[in-house]
Amino acid sequence: MISWEGKNLILMSTVADSSRDAGLKIPEEINYIDKIQYGEDTEFQNLDICYPKDTNAKLPVIVSVHGGGYVYGSTRVYMFYCADLARRGFIVVNFNYRLAPKHKFPAPLEDLDSVLHFITENEQMKQYPFDFDNVFIVGDSAGAQIASQYAAIFTNDEYRALFGFEKPAIKLKGLGLNCGARFDMYNDCKKSPRYGVIRDYFGLRPTKFGDKINVFKYIDSNYPPTYFITAKGDDLTPFSEPMKNLLESKNVKAIWKVYGDENVWHVFHVNVRWDIGIEANDDETNFFKELID
Repeated sequence: MISWEGKNLILMSTVADSSRDAGLKIPEEINYIDKIQYGEDTEFQNLDICYPKDTNAKLPVIVSVHGGGYVYGSTRVYMFYCADLARRGFIVVNFNYRLAPKHKFPAPLEDLDSVLHFITENEQMKQYPFDFDNVFIVGDSAGAQIASQYAAIFTNDEYRALFGFEKPAIKLKGLGLNCGARFDMYNDCKKSPRYGVIRDYFGLRPTKFGDKINVFKYIDSNYPPTYFITAKGDDLTPFSEPMKNLLESKNVKAIWKVYGDENVWHVFHVNVRWDIGIEANDDETNFFKELID
């Protein structure tokens, strides 16, 4: 059964996201292909792909991990944001992953790994202009935590072995960790193991997962360059700075920027009609473009 905090998050997010995206349409210059099945779970394991029309070259790839406290979120909620990223010269993968409390840790990490294997190995993906030598992962809120943890799994052989994952055939060039929380998952779970969405995601005893949630232990100098979008009015902003400091201590390039004033809030960048969100997404994708071979 879902926690009270999880129920409240779903209710508030549904209202806010519907209002934010009212009247939006996919830009005419963007190809948007939806509901491609990447796994056996027909409810959750599907993805969308979007990219600029009339492109004659392979495009750098952005894989978007949606937010929603592990209990909420979908490709539908993020379709306009992903299409807007595609307008900047990328092919973007917008995917659903299995949600808590029905599906617990590490289901989203397994699904992200499956998506990367699917787009690189499945025959039907060859028709799309993917440049797998230039892959970026973005995530916001809980999606930022998932993206950050997967990057540690991808870049650290010992950590990846704990999950039994095979490394997908990509070059992970950079991350966008946006309005994220709980990057230091192990210590956060120790402090508040019974907090609503943590309980929804891990069950009653998250520390039973041991080193699988000890992300900071496995972040090293191989971790990809990272851009942090944060906001002055976002209560989760303090979670990002320790992660940024850890990356810098490992000699990993990290840019941490706080946008706006107290009226700029959580996941503001997903609003493609808001100037401050446009600015943040421009900055982040420009950071990515500097990393492209």
